Amino acid sequence: MIENVSLYGDTTADLVLAGGVIASLSAADAPAGAVRIDGSGLVALPGLVDLHTHLREPGREDAETIATGSRSAANGGFVAVHAMANTTPTADTAGVVEQVWSRGREVGLVDVFPVGAVTVGLAGTQLSEMAAMANSRAQVRVFSDDGKCVHDPLLMRRALEYVKTFGGVVAQHAQDPRLTEGAQMNEGLVSAELGLAGWPSVAEESIIARDVLLAGHVGSRVHICHLSTAGSVEIIRWAKARGIDVTAEVMPHHLLLTDESARGYDPRFKVNPPLRTQADVDALRAGLADGTIDIVATDHAPHPDEDKDCEWGAAAMGMIGLETALGIVQKAMVDTGALTWRDVARVLSETPARIGRDAGHGRPLAAGEPANVTLVDPAAAWTVDPAGTASRSNNSPFGGITLPGRAVATFLRGTPTHLDARLTETSTEGAPA
Repeated sequence: MIENVSLYGDTTADLVLAGGVIASLSAADAPAGAVRIDGSGLVALPGLVDLHTHLREPGREDAETIATGSRSAANGGFVAVHAMANTTPTADTAGVVEQVWSRGREVGLVDVFPVGAVTVGLAGTQLSEMAAMANSRAQVRVFSDDGKCVHDPLLMRRALEYVKTFGGVVAQHAQDPRLTEGAQMNEGLVSAELGLAGWPSVAEESIIARDVLLAGHVGSRVHICHLSTAGSVEIIRWAKARGIDVTAEVMPHHLLLTDESARGYDPRFKVNPPLRTQADVDALRAGLADGTIDIVATDHAPHPDEDKDCEWGAAAMGMIGLETALGIVQKAMVDTGALTWRDVARVLSETPARIGRDAGHGRPLAAGEPANVTLVDPAAAWTVDPAGTASRSNNSPFGGITLPGRAVATFLRGTPTHLDARLTETSTEGAPA
């Protein structure tokens, strides 16, 4: 039982967890001998859901495994993650997605939902067997070639038509490949001064504009991965105003960092899409606050040391983020007054679960609902140590930065998958509750 916890940062209640559900909101209903956790000063949220995670298994277990990524996710407050398809072999068949799904169940720390590739081998030339993946044990509903753009408009149209038949969604990596050949960072003043090839905003915005029109034309769902520019926010706002079924995500690092971070040529700040300008950051924050951007997703992208410990031009793109996401959202959005904790539940749990069709997740904190719960200490202040995360990789750009707020407990169907030592010290022995 979790006593005196603040639900969504609003009302105080007691959460009695039993039989995999929230049995009651009253301590009077707790069974005798129940384990009691003092929730004073903590905020309870529905367990967090990440729609965009790279777990690297199968094929790149040197960077991450389903086990290490799941542990990192649980430590960050997540109860479910969607594992992207750019593995080796590519998750473009029922066999591969079932392998990922089964391994996630074996580990048991978070629910791992495989994302199926849109095209065979992410090559962008032939649609994958999406229906077979949808009908597999993994029940795939999100499809993406993330890391590569589905650039062919006819292929994208066919994919949108295909997923419509079983309620799926295509999650597009919006990057025109011709406009970004050799690109290293955001195109602008900083790239010019550093002598690095620029990555123009229009390379993202042109693909988003095309795809929302295609989705509207065929009456299907499209989700835009890692929105990064002010222009992209305006296109999504325009599309939603016209009733097009589009959703969009923003990454935590795009809410906090700008292209100024690249001045030291530190490859930890090299990411796809690149860090943009302060004006873009401001627009992304505003878009998340007003609901134009639906969710926050991590794009947790682990890399081994050799892929980042090199010169900028040779370095891999991406950064880890499962354990820092919540603190960054608090710093950028909650502490600035742009979002409440109830809004955080919406963008980090409820809406991602709805987009991904994740049954049992993103549910209200109410009696009878699944006991998928995250406890947050909003008063915590902690310094990020990339080497101290559960991830197999340490390519975080936030090392040494102090963040507010931290997940101190994560419960998956009532079972604690992460529990801060401070909470265990205040608990009493007895049956789980």
